[in-house]
Amino acid sequence: MKSGLRFETHSDEETRALGKELAQLLPEEGVVLLVGDLGAGKTTLAKGIVEGRNAAPADEVSSPTFTLIHEYGNPVKVYHADLYRLDAAEEVGRLGLEELFDRPALTLIEWGERFPELLPRERTEIHIDHAGDDNRRIEIVRRD
Repeated sequence: MKSGLRFETHSDEETRALGKELAQLLPEEGVVLLVGDLGAGKTTLAKGIVEGRNAAPADEVSSPTFTLIHEYGNPVKVYHADLYRLDAAEEVGRLGLEELFDRPALTLIEWGERFPELLPRERTEIHIDHAGDDNRRIEIVRRD
């Protein structure tokens, strides 16, 4: 996927639809950080990505804030992790994320930017910013 791609969406439906499109552009396996403030639309975009990968319908995708990691697909095509509630690298280390990085699946991580030292250098970052009302600015950044 090209770095520096930019999009703007104007509703949750458009954000999910963009996620479905991005699902076809993202690598089959690898790490994708979903970066944005609380309520920016990270989980909404993840719903579209998971659905676009035919791993689960969007309405079955939820934020893994309390469970920390959700798995979608059989076999698993997408892991969806949320590190918001974790305060220390040791807590994240106990999740076993490194094991997920080696599996043949896409790993979506919300709030992963809080622990850059635990993430692979080669990854995709999707930055989501509020642009007023239901509008979102979304930028893809590829890290190598």
